[in-house]
Amino acid sequence: MATNTYSAAKTFKELGHPVRLDIVTYLCKSERADVSVGELQQRLEIPHSTLSHHISGLVTAGLLVQNKQGRLLCCEVQRESLHKLAHFLLQLSGEQV
Repeated sequence: MATNTYSAAKTFKELGHPVRLDIVTYLCKSERADVSVGELQQRLEIPHSTLSHHISGLVTAGLLVQNKQGRLLCCEVQRESLHKLAHFLLQLSGEQV
């Protein structure tokens, strides 16, 4: 969660990779709260091991959570973390929030 400069920098580092940004973008635009890792892999057309590596970084940064739904492993974007990051940026710019 981006509440200070250090945590914001860690979050931006994770979002700074195109694949990770694509993952977060896809999850934000999804009509469902949870999206399976298999669906993400098909959509992004990358190997499972590569996707797993990127998801791990996003989970560590607090941007995603993973949960099991039966036999499926699903990802959910943590909108609150994105809101806090946006709030942090707006504060830097002097915007009233």
